[in-house]
Amino acid sequence: MQTQFTDAARERPAIREADRILRTCVHCGFCNATCPTYQLLGDERDGPRGRIYLIKELLESDAGDDQVTRETQLHLDRCLTCRNCETTCPSGVEYHKLLDIGRAEVDRRVGRTPRERALRLGLRTALAEPRRFQALLALGQTFRPLAPAALRDKIPPRSAPRRARPAPSVTPARC
Repeated sequence: MQTQFTDAARERPAIREADRILRTCVHCGFCNATCPTYQLLGDERDGPRGRIYLIKELLESDAGDDQVTRETQLHLDRCLTCRNCETTCPSGVEYHKLLDIGRAEVDRRVGRTPRERALRLGLRTALAEPRRFQALLALGQTFRPLAPAALRDKIPPRSAPRRARPAPSVTPARC
């Protein structure tokens, strides 16, 4: 993919890295075949190839350019960062690195409300640590009957405790 960064922009390490990554992309679209959000939503901007174009436009544009919107931020946020696209990319595009650069830049330009920042921090804090997540899940399961119906349906009920497998009742035949 051709890029049109100014020499001044290329002095920034993030732009140099993005330029290197963008130049490896050949627009083949194989990445979209394995992207869950693209498969679900069917919007090119919600697939890796579309997001790569959005990030390219974002980074090549002026910092004061009105092209960067909450909609751009939404499309980048919808990526699950599962990296399925990287496994099918014949060119070896390091999509996750480019996405991190793009997200940081769009957040810098568009910003987030205090509520959004708090929610994102909470999710990163709760989901990244398995013990913390298990504790929060157990708490949610305890108070599940008291939760509103819309939330109750999203909290899985407690599963029955696992029991040891019974010993085989028949001894195997000897040869």
